[in-house]
Amino acid sequence: MQAGKIIVIIGIIVVVIGLLVWLAGDKFSWFGHLPGDIRVERKNMRFFAPITSMILLSILLSILLWLFRKFF
Repeated sequence: MQAGKIIVIIGIIVVVIGLLVWLAGDKFSWFGHLPGDIRVERKNMRFFAPITSMILLSILLSILLWLFRKFF
């Protein structure tokens, strides 16, 4: 029973995040273009490593998971 409740809550969170990104997509255009994100474009090659963006996302998800564990 507990696993089902967690899966439903995670699903609702994913839907809400998806709606936010969809409705406010132009507001997140900075994501992936932060200082520290590596972008190399050559004639026949592209390389993109969003290091700073992934660190920021990791910190945000760590805080959200900490809050989730604290209140549920």
